[in-house]
Amino acid sequence: MQTTFPRLLLEHAARRPQSAALREKEFGIWQTITWSALSELVRHLACGMAQAGVKRDDHVVVVGENRPRLYASMLAVQSLGAVPVPLYQDAAAPEYVFPINNAEVCFAVVENQEQVDKMLELRAQCPQLRAIWYDDPRGLRNYSESGLAALDALIEAGKTFQAGHPGYFDAEVAKAAPGDVAAMFFTSGTTGNPKGVVHTHFTLLDRARAGADFDKLGEAEEVLAYMPPAWIGQNIFSYAQWLACGYVVNCPESAATVMIDLKEIGPTYYFAPPRIFEGLLTNVMIRMEDAGAVKRWLFRTFMDVARRVGPARMDGQPVPFLDGLLWKLGDLFIYGPLRNTLGFSRVRVAYTAGEAIGPDLFTFYRSIGINLKQLYGQTETAVFVCLQPDHEAKADTVGVPISGVEIRLTDSGEILVKSPGLLKEYYKNPAATAEVLDASGWYHTGDAGFLDSGGHLKIIDRAKDVGRIMGGPSDGAMFAPKYVENKLKFFPHVKEVVAFGDKREKVCAFINIDFEAVGNWAEKRNLPYAGYTDLASKPPVLELIRECVEKVNADLSQDAMLAGSQVSRFLVLHKELDADDGELTRTRKVRRGYIGEKYQVLVDALYGGKAEQFIETAVKFEDGRTGSVSATLKIIDAKTFAPVKKAA
Repeated sequence: MQTTFPRLLLEHAARRPQSAALREKEFGIWQTITWSALSELVRHLACGMAQAGVKRDDHVVVVGENRPRLYASMLAVQSLGAVPVPLYQDAAAPEYVFPINNAEVCFAVVENQEQVDKMLELRAQCPQLRAIWYDDPRGLRNYSESGLAALDALIEAGKTFQAGHPGYFDAEVAKAAPGDVAAMFFTSGTTGNPKGVVHTHFTLLDRARAGADFDKLGEAEEVLAYMPPAWIGQNIFSYAQWLACGYVVNCPESAATVMIDLKEIGPTYYFAPPRIFEGLLTNVMIRMEDAGAVKRWLFRTFMDVARRVGPARMDGQPVPFLDGLLWKLGDLFIYGPLRNTLGFSRVRVAYTAGEAIGPDLFTFYRSIGINLKQLYGQTETAVFVCLQPDHEAKADTVGVPISGVEIRLTDSGEILVKSPGLLKEYYKNPAATAEVLDASGWYHTGDAGFLDSGGHLKIIDRAKDVGRIMGGPSDGAMFAPKYVENKLKFFPHVKEVVAFGDKREKVCAFINIDFEAVGNWAEKRNLPYAGYTDLASKPPVLELIRECVEKVNADLSQDAMLAGSQVSRFLVLHKELDADDGELTRTRKVRRGYIGEKYQVLVDALYGGKAEQFIETAVKFEDGRTGSVSATLKIIDAKTFAPVKKAA
């Protein structure tokens, strides 16, 4: 799109001034901000920032949950030709040091006291950070640090500045070109320092519009914005596409009220990574365990019908008359109420991305009438590369290339992409830029995959993670750890998995139980436990997880390509993997290499034939304190199955 974010804002404000742009829930009541009111807020914020010294090409950090005034702050920054840099609100203060210093950030807009405290903590390491503006004043009354001020004060200063410079804001907006830098997103890389991915107004808005055209999105859509704005997935759906389409973005009151807010808003367009859909399904299964015998019978009976008929109905295929009738009955008694409970009654299009979703999980949602689809993209591609068309949503693919995208596969199976949405560069990192953007303009994704006969892209794993089993009966077999991990994570009792096997004779795994789901399961069996570590070590729990592993092994044995990836041995970790402990990225991707090194003693025990292993691990608590957790972990052997030979 040959425009910029601030120009789109002004266009909406001029064309439909009283239409809702944003909603925020405060004290249980939804408050609406119109396009006209938003444009005035952005104008005042931008003028206040200009008076404070923000100038073209400066970087301004924005940290917080989805909040209308933080969205307005990003627009204000862009209006001045400066660059917003959203950072993860749940990161510890030391994680901000590199991006702030790398981008030479002098200004920060944050949500509340928690984020103010983090910024003040790192000022000694980031001496150039001279101004910090906060949205929520609670708890900050007695703070008197230099450069710290409320957004309200910035807005008042902006009004005064505007009165003295009435044409300033419009002139600054007019200076911007589509090719100017619009935002920078720091990747939460699994190794090394994060890289600043630089995107222009054109790259972000072109892909936002391409995705909107693909799914026929318009002004009438309702979106719930609850994922971190620093994640480009949320940023594209609730910022770039919001301004490209002009629909309404709703900001929840808090993380704790998201499920309630989801039901109240009833979004028509929904986006979440697989872990959110996993969590929703886990909650459903827990509630069904608490239901009476008749309800459980009805649920099981009609879910069998849904699995048999639902996906075909969603794909527009004919189904037998009796099955169709049974599905409609199921919709009346089970699926409709379930969609309402989940907050998906009005969803027209739902997407999942960020990592692969388990096929069973994907099929569950489509079987109950939710148009859940998969997309493929990365921070560097402005998200949209492949999308699944309606009636062509497959569990094992991520869709077809959308307008403007070309895909090529290398001899090793790596996916290369050409698209109008490719990053401009990695900030101050020409070597890394040259590694992913070749001279011909192809972006090297680092993912391995192939195009099927219908033109749909199928992702196997990260190219660097796909390995081979070496030695033993499966010698030479392909090992795709993410594929194995996702199959195990479909089970509601399994929260996280780390699989090992490359250049080894067999596959072994670390498993995190889902504390809520397994806790509920244990309570129904009168199994007492004192906490996560105790519950994870209970023999009945280990047997429960062994059954899950063996079901996955039986399934893998049916796949000639991946039969060698069956899990031979596993252990249930004594602690949950945590981003604060460096084991997950902020987008909750497993840092497999780091985990393998940190828990090398456990890896050695798995492959060394031991029956148990003692481990003590340092942990970091949310309040910054540190401690340790220790346990003697049992190592469990799982049954594996001979590969099923396909008939000739």
